[in-house]
Amino acid sequence: MSNLYQRHCTRLFDFSDIEIKKIINLAADLKKIKSKKREIGYLKNKKIALIFEKESTRTRCAFEVAAFDQHANVTYLGPGSTHLGYKESLQDTAEILSSLYDGIQYRGGKHENIMILSKYSKVPVWNGLTDRFHPTQLLSDLLTMQELSTEKNLKRKKIVYIGDAQNNIANTILEASVLTNFNLSIIAPKEYWPEKKIFNCCQSIAKEKKIKIECTDSISDGIKNADFIYTDVWISMGESKETWENKIKILLPYQVNKKLIELSNNKNIEVLHCLPAMHNKETVMGEMLLKKLGLKNGLEITKEIFQTYRKTIFRQAENRIHTIKALMIATLLKESTYKK
Repeated sequence: MSNLYQRHCTRLFDFSDIEIKKIINLAADLKKIKSKKREIGYLKNKKIALIFEKESTRTRCAFEVAAFDQHANVTYLGPGSTHLGYKESLQDTAEILSSLYDGIQYRGGKHENIMILSKYSKVPVWNGLTDRFHPTQLLSDLLTMQELSTEKNLKRKKIVYIGDAQNNIANTILEASVLTNFNLSIIAPKEYWPEKKIFNCCQSIAKEKKIKIECTDSISDGIKNADFIYTDVWISMGESKETWENKIKILLPYQVNKKLIELSNNKNIEVLHCLPAMHNKETVMGEMLLKKLGLKNGLEITKEIFQTYRKTIFRQAENRIHTIKALMIATLLKESTYKK
């Protein structure tokens, strides 16, 4: 049996396929226990530091609720509230915090930062998002897709990721594909294809495992026989606003809309979105962008499709509590403590 105790989670490739399965199955068990209101405080008196160089709604709430459910204590360190990298080095921060806390979550910019933190930390470090990877999001997505699959596993399923594929979600879903054996079709304009190094590495592993990973700019070719369609917001607060308009114009043909859904020829297809979604004008940014571009029906996903699949999309968001809880328990405790 593999041992997850005291392990870091900087990306999904930190774990084996067996270990990913263990985390997902533990999350499913914890979800059932929570639904029956029989929560067991495995993390009682554990202390968790939440470092947020980039603000978040779902990631912060999921980590805090998961910790509170488990009777753990958390300290939230938001943007500007630490000397991280300014007056205090990442190495010094890692050494100090890991002497005070049992686990550290980091959500920030450069992936190199979390690698330094994990190198010098004496306790597990978990990636809540960096510019290259978002493993805690994909763990939730994997649980969601497993729940929605009649076979309760993703082996040989076809997942389509469409839109901007030069981001942390695309990188991480590539790793998820070869770890859980689903076929992956990335559909994007060539300007927004994934990083070659990550794509080629995962495609090489996929060939050995006899699963298919492809990247195409053809929607009709890539969407065929899809079981799940996954999209993500096209704009990031880390990008220059001057680039948004041109980027959206290039990506607009890859919007998840009714026509695209019909091209899949799958009446049972599911749509995933990790949120936030630009599907209407009910946000400051949504109103500004849609008005500026003369659009009436969303950016990466239309309002109609978002509403049709909102139950699945919000299940993704809720499942982050359970997969984060599983990750914390599995890395902070020896397996014999929670598996009896």
